Amino acid sequence: MESSIWLWVGFNLFVLALLAFDLGVLHRKEREIKVGEALWLSLFYIVLALLFGAGLFWLRGTQDGIDFLTGYFIEKSLSVDNIFVIVLIFTYFSVPAQYQHRVLFWGILGALFMRGVLIFAGVQLIHQFAWMALLFGGFLIVTGVKMLIVADQKPDMENNIVLKAVRRRFRLTETYRGKHFFVRENGLLYATPLFLVLVMIEFTDLVFAVDSIPAIIAITTDPFIVYTSNVFAILGLRALYFALAGIVPRFIYLKYGLSLVLVVIGSKMIANYFYGGKFVPTELALLITVVLIGGSIALSLIRTRGAPPAEPQVLPTGWVPGSPAMPAEKPADAE
Repeated sequence: MESSIWLWVGFNLFVLALLAFDLGVLHRKEREIKVGEALWLSLFYIVLALLFGAGLFWLRGTQDGIDFLTGYFIEKSLSVDNIFVIVLIFTYFSVPAQYQHRVLFWGILGALFMRGVLIFAGVQLIHQFAWMALLFGGFLIVTGVKMLIVADQKPDMENNIVLKAVRRRFRLTETYRGKHFFVRENGLLYATPLFLVLVMIEFTDLVFAVDSIPAIIAITTDPFIVYTSNVFAILGLRALYFALAGIVPRFIYLKYGLSLVLVVIGSKMIANYFYGGKFVPTELALLITVVLIGGSIALSLIRTRGAPPAEPQVLPTGWVPGSPAMPAEKPADAE
């Protein structure tokens, strides 16, 4: 028991050291993150996760190693959906490039805390009430189907319920005030548009965590593996965003692949509840996930090869938590 506690403490101290190095050394000054730098940083976090997985194979056995790698790959794949929404939010608010890393850094700190709480609660529920597997599995299937339906819809950001709530409760500046989330003007405290962006990023991750936590719990209920696989996926999210933001619009079929992954994992959870814990093995779930994600990316890149780049000011399609879909535009000849 004591060694387990020190394992948790050691891992979290390592994560805090990584974040401190990131903010205090690599990105001490506000600046735009170049694609090349983001690719190297993203590769660093991927290699770090793989090394950690190799350590689990060595220290805790083959099954824990496979469970971690499967969970990490699923969480990493689902984090791409976060990137779609981050692109939507940054585009809508026209966030200056030099401040985007700051928003994502503080957003990730909040995400780590929220996911830690949700992971603990989810694992405890599964351990106490086995039938919760049916609820979690059904939730994943419903979410996957919903994502399929709204994949090509434009979100109505102006009527987002979270933005409306924040605007009612805070005085807001009309323009950005540098890197600040709050400023004091004429003796009054004002929130800036950068604070609105941070709130949207945090709310989005909270909603997506409700999807991704059941997805990893469908693979394993070991809280340490669930937590570490989530943390490594989140740590690499910022770098992945800056590496892929420019070409995300080309991934036209990836949303469908991600939706099907949720349906598959939810079905696995339900099948294993009814027919035994390993009726659908983890290795099969990993293989199906790789095929769906890899296939949708490859098909997207082939389909959009040679297509002109999307205009940066054009709002992409997809689902943003709290935003209704915009009404479909009527054809000109329908007037």
